[in-house]
Amino acid sequence: MADRRTFNVVVLGLGFLFIFTAFTTCGNIEQTVVKSVENSTFSGSGYYSLGIIYGVFSVSNLLAPTAVAVIGPKITMLFSGLLYSGYIAVFISPATWAFYLTSVLIGVGAAMLWTAQGQFLVENSEVSTINRNTGMFWALLQCSMLFGNLYIYFDWNGRTEIPESSRKNIFLCLLIASILGTLSFLVLKASSHEEEMLSEEEGHLLLPARTMYKNRANSAIQDAKSEFQTILELLKSKTILLLSPCMAYSGLELSFYSGIYGTCIGATAQFGAAAKGLIGISGIVVGVGEIVGGGLFGLLCKNSRFRRTSVVFLGMVVHFVAFYLIFLNIPDDAPVVLGSSTERSPYLTPSVSIALLCSFLLGLGDSCFNTQLYSILGRVYADQSTAAFAIFKFIQSVCAAVAFFYCGHLMLSWQLLLMVVLGFAGTLCFFVVERMENFSIDLLEP
Repeated sequence: MADRRTFNVVVLGLGFLFIFTAFTTCGNIEQTVVKSVENSTFSGSGYYSLGIIYGVFSVSNLLAPTAVAVIGPKITMLFSGLLYSGYIAVFISPATWAFYLTSVLIGVGAAMLWTAQGQFLVENSEVSTINRNTGMFWALLQCSMLFGNLYIYFDWNGRTEIPESSRKNIFLCLLIASILGTLSFLVLKASSHEEEMLSEEEGHLLLPARTMYKNRANSAIQDAKSEFQTILELLKSKTILLLSPCMAYSGLELSFYSGIYGTCIGATAQFGAAAKGLIGISGIVVGVGEIVGGGLFGLLCKNSRFRRTSVVFLGMVVHFVAFYLIFLNIPDDAPVVLGSSTERSPYLTPSVSIALLCSFLLGLGDSCFNTQLYSILGRVYADQSTAAFAIFKFIQSVCAAVAFFYCGHLMLSWQLLLMVVLGFAGTLCFFVVERMENFSIDLLEP
């Protein structure tokens, strides 16, 4: 049983590694690729596409648990993986209608995929193995930021424009990776929870399939209604209201490091022929920052109630340093330039070292905020964790969607200023919540 569960967790992590190698790389280079498409019939925007994905994802999170409960996590992940593959395939031969249609579909697929992943991971874990299994899955997932971006660096290094042949080769490789990840879900073995359900159904005199699915669907709908009621109640709670600015900030900075900053680097003409290749290296360095931060703050500090504020404060400082260096190092019109690059000069002579340092700081700071948000939500809402994390993902995704829609119209300096203001407010609110929780514990202690 233990070996089977470990096998499932490793295969699950490898599946996500392949799928998100494709999707994360795609998101990092998407706007740059879209601007290089020489096709009079294509008028899509990579920013708008990512905005649609996160917007649909945020709404679909409220419905995904019902779908997973009815069809099961394994089939859900297989179906969602096919939606991810369809989105990647569109870039091989872009068409505007297909581009935006698959953006909607992948938003639905993402909500189903992550809901199913969480359920499947829990079903294959015990109290003694949940931290180990989560760590293995997290490590494999974060490696998805390395391989695809490394390919981008070697293929784009020295190019000032992205030819059609290069685009097709890249997305064909990403499509193969996504399909391999999707197919890997086929070898997942039934969890003990699924076997218990099958045994229970067999014990009921082999009810007709239609009746079994109807019963399962009715039960799932009742659970979904109960969960939705819990979400509405938590939305009114003081803790969630105070944490909302921090959750919103995590959405803004998510959109910035995952899609906007790489585009800015690629659009900086002063980086010369290395500019497009640096998009890939930047993505890799962001991933390194995420892995370092996740390891340090997600594992080493998990047992200390007083260190959350220190980690969040460190995340704020790290991000603010990165924002200031980006403000000095990257041209102000880099996110909104219509051509492939901008000739405008920033305050400093653009430096590759500073640009990559900022990439690392963005990843490190992101891990600071996310690990501590997960930590405090898991502690405060231990008995309502599903609803609390659904609210977190909803707020984060809505703000990420909004950011992708405005980032193609706002100068870089205004985008950075908005993140500074919201990041400062979010950090202060996090401090207030932590103080409230520590005060409550002190009252309960004899």
